[in-house]
Amino acid sequence: MKILLSDYSTLAQNNDLDITVFEQYGDVVYNKNISRDELLATAHEYDMILCNKTIIDKTVIEKAKKLKYIGLFATGYNNIDIATAREHGITVCNAGSYSTSAVAQQVFAYILNHYNAVNRYNDFVQSGGWQNSPSFSVICFPTDELQNKTIGIIGYGSIGKRVAEIALAFEMHVLVYTRTPKEDNRVSFVTLDELLAQSDIVTPHCPLNYESKEMFNRNTFAKMKDGAFFINTARGGVVNEQDLADALTSGKLSGAAVDVLNAEPMSKDCALTGAPNLTITPHTAWAPLATRKRLLHIVEDNVKAFLNGTPKNIV
Repeated sequence: MKILLSDYSTLAQNNDLDITVFEQYGDVVYNKNISRDELLATAHEYDMILCNKTIIDKTVIEKAKKLKYIGLFATGYNNIDIATAREHGITVCNAGSYSTSAVAQQVFAYILNHYNAVNRYNDFVQSGGWQNSPSFSVICFPTDELQNKTIGIIGYGSIGKRVAEIALAFEMHVLVYTRTPKEDNRVSFVTLDELLAQSDIVTPHCPLNYESKEMFNRNTFAKMKDGAFFINTARGGVVNEQDLADALTSGKLSGAAVDVLNAEPMSKDCALTGAPNLTITPHTAWAPLATRKRLLHIVEDNVKAFLNGTPKNIV
């Protein structure tokens, strides 16, 4: 077996993970972040490709005559042409649920920072504001409680459910919109329009596909409560970035936090650059070391299962 790790630098930061574990399954070629030209030139050499965000589309697959398996260091698989892979008998496996706790934690990091003004108060103190205050307590930024706030969750897979569990611990009301009927009497299942109209916080946890592409746009934001807070840790493509910037600039939204963008790394002309009341993190919700160790284990386990003739986590 000849195995390509096509963008291993996205997984191992400063060599904090041992990615050599795959050498027991074949000859491994390591590439920090393979260029498209190099991938097209060498695709015919590989039996197996293990990747995170590398785009493996129809053109690549048709050149990869020996390719039998694509393993994803990710839950999402919109970078893979699944239909063409199936046509060519290539098994594609993802790493579902590895980042459930980490992403839900990031969602609430955003929420708590927004409602407790943690960054703003820290900046105030670091700049000498408290030292120059006549009062022991300086209340210069508005804060609010999460208790009795309503959070709207779009998609109710493992991450959506974990977000709901944390919200319930804060005594929040939880609304859920999902295409797949679920049973959970702790939350209320509603239409998308009902969720948008009633939620103080809106957070999508759905895959990027034809139906979800830019589902958050000018019309969607207009249906949200005035002063709502929007979060995106799903995929950048579920949001029209210019429309989000406009909703922040107009004051329709009190704030937003995003971990994903349409173009990553962030482009210099990104519409969200300089948007008010916006927190942007560089696609790090999945990145805690414990999370990446779990991911590595799942991907290796997927490889072993495939080689044993019992593939799992097939997409």
